[in-house]
Amino acid sequence: MKYISFVILLTLFSSTLYAQNSQVTVSGIVRIEQDRTPLPYVNVVLFQGLDSTFVAGTVTNEAGLFTFVGIKPGSYTMRFSIIGFERKYIPVQVGRLSAFLDIGTFYMKESSASLGDVTVTGRRDAIDEQLDKKSYSLQDNISQLGGSVLQAMQNLPGITIDRDGKIFLRGSDNVAILLDGKQTAITGIGAQSGLDNIPASAIERIEIITNPSARFDASGNAGVINIIFRKESDEGLNGRAGFVFGMGGLTERRANIAGMRDQYRFSPKLNPSMSGNYKKGDVNLFVQSDLLWHKTIMKSEFTDRVYLSGEGITQQFQENRTQPIFNFKTGFDWNVNPANVFSFSMLFNHREYTDLGDIPYLNTVSMQQTRLWKYYENEVNQTLFATLTHAFAFLQPGHKLVSSLNYSYRHKDEVFYFDNILPSFVGTDTTSLIADEHIWDFTVDYTKPLRSGRLELGTKQRSRIFPNDIMFDPGFNSILDPGLAGTAEYREWLSAGYTNLVYEHDMLQLEGGLRLEYVEVDYLVDPNHSVYRSDGFNYVDLFPSVRATRLLQGDIRVSAHYNRRVDRPEESALRVFPTYANPEVLVLGNPGLEPQFTQSMELGFRKSWADGYVSSVGYHRITDNLMTRIITQVPGTERLTSVSQNADKGWNTGLEWVLSQRFGSTFNLNASANLYQNRIGGFTIVNAYPNNSTYIRSEESNYTGNVKLNGLFKFRSNVDLQVTGTYLAADIIPQGTILPRYSMDIGLNWRIQGGQSELFVNASDLFSTLVTEQELEGTGFVLRSKDYYETQVVRIGYQHRF
Repeated sequence: MKYISFVILLTLFSSTLYAQNSQVTVSGIVRIEQDRTPLPYVNVVLFQGLDSTFVAGTVTNEAGLFTFVGIKPGSYTMRFSIIGFERKYIPVQVGRLSAFLDIGTFYMKESSASLGDVTVTGRRDAIDEQLDKKSYSLQDNISQLGGSVLQAMQNLPGITIDRDGKIFLRGSDNVAILLDGKQTAITGIGAQSGLDNIPASAIERIEIITNPSARFDASGNAGVINIIFRKESDEGLNGRAGFVFGMGGLTERRANIAGMRDQYRFSPKLNPSMSGNYKKGDVNLFVQSDLLWHKTIMKSEFTDRVYLSGEGITQQFQENRTQPIFNFKTGFDWNVNPANVFSFSMLFNHREYTDLGDIPYLNTVSMQQTRLWKYYENEVNQTLFATLTHAFAFLQPGHKLVSSLNYSYRHKDEVFYFDNILPSFVGTDTTSLIADEHIWDFTVDYTKPLRSGRLELGTKQRSRIFPNDIMFDPGFNSILDPGLAGTAEYREWLSAGYTNLVYEHDMLQLEGGLRLEYVEVDYLVDPNHSVYRSDGFNYVDLFPSVRATRLLQGDIRVSAHYNRRVDRPEESALRVFPTYANPEVLVLGNPGLEPQFTQSMELGFRKSWADGYVSSVGYHRITDNLMTRIITQVPGTERLTSVSQNADKGWNTGLEWVLSQRFGSTFNLNASANLYQNRIGGFTIVNAYPNNSTYIRSEESNYTGNVKLNGLFKFRSNVDLQVTGTYLAADIIPQGTILPRYSMDIGLNWRIQGGQSELFVNASDLFSTLVTEQELEGTGFVLRSKDYYETQVVRIGYQHRF
C-alpha cells in the first residue's frame, strides 16, 4: 500500500511537455441539398469571439471545396452565403493535435431566407507545440557546435550518455534512433554510438518522443529520438559552408602506468562542411557533405580487480584513436502535380578508424607487471541508406497516402593485431571480421483529417539479413580460443500494421492507437562453434497506446498516457564471437537472449505564461525480461567473461521537471531535473562460456536522477553566450553501481556580415571533471573502475550562408 500510495502521489504532481500545432488548415465541401452537386463560388467566412470578429474568408472552387490556411486553435463560427440560397452558420472547433481538419460536407437550400447571427465564446491561442514530441534546434546549442550529434545531445533535457556512447532517456538506454524518421544501419536500438559519426553541423533539429503513438515501431521502451538533417528548400541556389577546428587532450587527467604508449595530447579535430540546394519550378535538388577527422582518447580506464582469494589485478585500458569520417547526402523532391510528389534521398557514410590499445596488468600487492597487452586495430565501415517516397494528396488538404521504400547497407571490415607480452615470453595473434548488413523496409501510411481530429492507418514490412564471419590466425603462444571462430547470420522479419485515432472536443484531446507486430529473428551459428547453437525468438503481439489531455483556463494542461513497447536484442547482443580487446575480460553475446517488454504510464501537468512555462511529468515503467550484461569468473583463473543475459524485472518510477523562463531580452534560462527510483528484481543466470558459471543477485533499488541547467545570455543583438551544467547522480545497474559525475560546457556565438555568417568558440567539459566511475560485484570478485577518456574539447568555427 505504501508503494501504491507513493506512485499515486507522484502522478498527482506530474506532467508532460507536449508540442502542439499553432496553425491549422481547415477545409470542407459545399453541395446543393436537392441534387448533391458541388456548389462553386460560395462565400465562406470565419468569425470568432463575442463580437463576431472577422478572421478569414474564401470562396469555394468548381468542386465546391474551400480551404482556410493558418487558422489558430479556438472556437469559431463559419458562415456560408451565395445569392439564391439560404445562409448557413455552423460552429467550428479548431484543435491543437492535427495540422489539418476536414469539417465535412455542407448542403445549402435554394431559398432567399437567412439565419440570424450566431455568437460563440472564444478562448486564448494555443501553445506552439505538438502533442507527441519535443523539438530542439542544434543551432541553438552553442556550447556543442562543431562536435558530433552524439556530443550535442548531452545537453538536451532527459538525455544522458555513457562512456560507450549509449544514449539514456529517463534512465533507460533502450531508445529507438531514427534519421529523418527512418531506421538505418547507422543507428537503431543498441547502435546509438553511430551518432558519433555524424557532425552536428549536418543536423537541423532533434525530436524527442517519450510516448510514441502506434504509428511508430514498438521497439524502444524509453521512446524515440528522431534526428532531422538540414535540407534547404528556398527558390534558386542557396546553401551554407563552414569549417571547425578543435583541440582535445589539453591536460593529462591521470598519468599512465609505466611501459605504455603515451596518451594522445593536443589531439586535433577538423570538420569542414557544405550543403546546398537548387530549386526551380517543381523540382528541388539538394546536396550535403562533411568530413569529421579527429584524434581522440577513446578510453583511459583504470581498474582494480579484487578476488575473494585475496589476489588482485590493477590495470589500465588505454585506447588512442585516429578517425576520418565522411558523410555525403543528396536527393531531390519532384512535385509532379498537386496530387503527386516523389522524393529520393541517399546517405553515404564512410568511417575508418585506427586504434592503438595498451593494457598493462599489475599484481595489486607487489605492483609487478604480469602482462602487457597491446593491439593495433583497423576498422572500415561503409554505409549506404537510400529511400524513395511517393506522397499522394487527395482533394481535401491533409488527406494523403504516403508510401516509402528504404534500403540500408553496411559493410564492416575489421582486423586486430595483438602482442601478448609476459615476463617469460611474447605471443602474437590476429583476428579479423567481415560483415555485411542488408535492411529492406516498405511502409504505407494513410492520414484522413476529420472534423474533430484525424484517422491514421498504416503498415510496415521489414527484412534484415546480417551475416558475420570471424577468422582467428593464431600466432606464437596464442591465447585465442579457436572454437569461438566461424560464421553466424542474423535474420529478422517484421510485419506490422497500426491504426491511430485523434479526437478533439472543446477542451479535451484524446488519442488512441493499436499496433500489431509479427517478428521472427533467427540467429544461425556455425555448427562447429564450441559453446552456442542456433537460436532466436518470435512473437505476435499487440502494442496499445493511449493519451488524454484536458485543457484548463490560464494555459494549464493535465494529461495521462499509457503504452506498451518491446525491445528486441540487436545482433551485437546475440553475437557469439568474443572481442579480445581486453583478453582478461572477454565480451560475448548470447543467441538465446529474448526480447524485453515494457509498460509505461504517465500523468502530467503544465502551466504556461507569456515568457515561459513549467512542466512536470510523473512516470512509471515496468519491464519484464530485462536485458543486461553479466560478468562472471572463469573457474580456476583470474579471467572474466561478460555475456548478454535476461535478468528478471525492472521498475522505474520518477518525476521529471522542465522550467523555461525568458528574462527580458538579455537572458533565457532552461532547467530540467529527472528524479526517479530504479529497482531491479532478483535473478539467477548461467553464463555458458566457458563452462556454465552461475550468478545470483538479490533485488535492489536506489533513488537517483540528473539535473541540467542551461543559460543563454544575449549581450548584443548579434552576440550570444551559453553556459550548460550537468549533474548525474549515482545509479544502479544489474551488477553494481555507477557513481556520480558532472560537467560544464560553455559557448560563444557571434553573428557577422549582416547575419549571413557566424563565428563561434566553445569548450565541452570546461573543467575536465567528467569521469565515469563504476563498481561491479561478481561471485568471488569486485571490479572498481575510473575512465578518464577525452571529454574536454575546445573548438572554434565559422559558418556562412549563401
